[in-house]
Amino acid sequence: MSEKTSELVIIYADGACKGNPGPGGWGAWISMGGHSKELCGGEPVTTNNRMELTAVIRSLEALKRSCQVKIYTDSVYVQKGMTEWIEAWKKRNWRTADKKPVKNEDLWQVLDVLAQQHQIEWLWVKGHAGDPGNERADALANQGVAQVMQG
Repeated sequence: MSEKTSELVIIYADGACKGNPGPGGWGAWISMGGHSKELCGGEPVTTNNRMELTAVIRSLEALKRSCQVKIYTDSVYVQKGMTEWIEAWKKRNWRTADKKPVKNEDLWQVLDVLAQQHQIEWLWVKGHAGDPGNERADALANQGVAQVMQG
């Protein structure tokens, strides 16, 4: 892939949950070439980690072609999962080091396939610390929770 064909996409993704498990939401703010897009949604009964993963999955699904992507997440679980743990999980047939099934395996498998379609840099950002992109993703995730709780 030549460098000219790959435009940089910036994604801020976040999840939220009222109770864990409980009603949850996910949000993402995607920026590329001066344009931006906001996504959000939720589920009536879920966990915070599932919403963090879903935010990234829905963001990557929104991309129409292979891209160079920077994903900002305040979830160490997502960031370390994709940069440190996933290859070992796959080698162990989706088992942890202590032979237990990987939690949220269904979402990790979907994310793994989507991530392979792009060049991704996984960046952790401290949540609720004033980062404008993270604050926007957090607001969208909470909007997703509100939609679930209202309807």
